[in-house]
Amino acid sequence: MKHSLTSRLAILSDAAKYDASCSSSGAGKRDSAASKGLGSTSNGICHAYTPDGRCISLLKILLTNFCIYDCAYCINRSSSNVQRARFTADEVVWLTLEFYRRNYIEGLFLSSGIIRSSDDTMGQMVRVARELRLTHGFRGYIHLKTIPNASPALLAEAGLYADRLSINVEMPTESGLAAYAPQKHASEIRHSMGEMRTHIDAGKEKTLSGKKAPRFAPGGQSTQMIVGADAASDRDILGSSSSLYTGYRLRRVYYSAFSPIPDASSLLPVKAPPLLREHRLYQADWLFRFYGFQFAEITADRPDGMLDLELDPKLAWALANRALFPVDLNRASKEMLLRVPGLGVRSVTAILAARRHRHLRLEDLAKLNISLRKIKPFLYTTGWSPTRLADRQDLRSLFVPPPQQLSLL
Repeated sequence: MKHSLTSRLAILSDAAKYDASCSSSGAGKRDSAASKGLGSTSNGICHAYTPDGRCISLLKILLTNFCIYDCAYCINRSSSNVQRARFTADEVVWLTLEFYRRNYIEGLFLSSGIIRSSDDTMGQMVRVARELRLTHGFRGYIHLKTIPNASPALLAEAGLYADRLSINVEMPTESGLAAYAPQKHASEIRHSMGEMRTHIDAGKEKTLSGKKAPRFAPGGQSTQMIVGADAASDRDILGSSSSLYTGYRLRRVYYSAFSPIPDASSLLPVKAPPLLREHRLYQADWLFRFYGFQFAEITADRPDGMLDLELDPKLAWALANRALFPVDLNRASKEMLLRVPGLGVRSVTAILAARRHRHLRLEDLAKLNISLRKIKPFLYTTGWSPTRLADRQDLRSLFVPPPQQLSLL
């Protein structure tokens, strides 16, 4: 039975929802007026709010959900009994342009199952991006999910048209990938990441002639790993993230809580992990990228290697390292203030600016719109010393959310 374009769009957009590595942050803005092209690049996450409060939309679809691979965790694996559909490259180009002209989207996120071969599939995805850019002058955001084992030449061409590239490591550990996706190899995935990093770095440098190198994926590259499908601890997951950030300069690592799928392999758990675990991993990731933490120290005091689900990682770390607190509000370094629970990057910036002009007291923080409840045990200043509060054995209980009665209905 041949599906209509509308039904294929429903199938392939639904199949794409499992890919979380969809963010347009970091790409440079294209000026469609200057180039007489269609669209313009905006920064943000597909169908979500950007850090500055704007919301953008991307057409997020698969080229096809047919796949020759049989990854145990994937709803679109070759042995899965799901409804299959496929777009041609020309249809994806047409859909993107029509959705943009109707002001439904600002760009495209394109992924795919693997058909025939990695190169064949990647070649079709590159064709979509090339047609949009060169034939139709499309200036909107394009994110291509690259295919494992695709040739370096195709990866190199993809970066000329895409704002961001991503390739999913899938599982947190090499042993997990070997067990759940034996047709994929961690070494090959990382090799592709290394190729993309080389091209991205080269695109930022000037050539020997003094001219800029050809633009290459200015939004960088990202990846996604599945959480809770195997026995990997949060320490294992964050350790893998650390090597990806430092070794390949990834813009983002996305964490996707495993969701049970129909006709699942006996290797997989029958129950999904708590969504709060995914949230805590994102919080820990944020501490690494913006607060100066190392991943290893975040879980150092957790014997099982798992993040505390009751407390955010920064607060849990502070409670485990009470000897470092309280700190002097007016003399503590920026690095130490960033480790105070309740203080964010903007709050610390405001404190550093304000204390150049005056001696800060606790009430001054309230004027800076900083909530005092969480920070009071970890700071001292004139008129405030948290000695008794900081030494309380039940300090943790002040921050743990109260138990809630579950609904019986």
